[in-house]
Amino acid sequence: MTPRGSARRLLTALLTGFALFGVGLAAAGPAAAHSAAVSSVPENGSTVDTGPVRVSVTFNEELQPNFPSLTVVGPDGNLWSKGQPAVDGRTVSVETGALGPAGVYTIAFRVTSADGHPVSGTRTFTLSTPGNGTPGPKPGAAEDGDSGGGVPLWVFILGGAVLFGGGLVFALYGGRSRDKG
Repeated sequence: MTPRGSARRLLTALLTGFALFGVGLAAAGPAAAHSAAVSSVPENGSTVDTGPVRVSVTFNEELQPNFPSLTVVGPDGNLWSKGQPAVDGRTVSVETGALGPAGVYTIAFRVTSADGHPVSGTRTFTLSTPGNGTPGPKPGAAEDGDSGGGVPLWVFILGGAVLFGGGLVFALYGGRSRDKG
């Protein structure tokens, strides 16, 4: 085979491989739907006269009970959630006790859906009448500064493309001996 024929064959194989990879990513799109928050107590955007003893967020599918995060941060910037969050089926909740100043409270969550994907977001409610609760520390004051971002998706895509390309080159050229003599 001539060098030009080998190059053309390699180019065709690479283009075919990338096209198949793209089709695979496009086909996986609809299957990648994750769990989503469908309700909360208090309801998202609602106004309440007295704070709830416990806040909760309910999702459209079951949650894994491992490592849930649910916090309530008040208008003063302090944590008002107490203790560890608990998962019960599709719902994650945490105790709040008595709340403090009137204003907007933010419920922040990060849970793991049944399919293993992390799901995070926020919901808010407004306390119209101040309570007499005692706040916790500022969020993140006791943490090590973990950004929670994880590894970006592009790293995995690039790694997969490099592995695929390397495997293709090896399959086309690595298994053959150049000397037939």
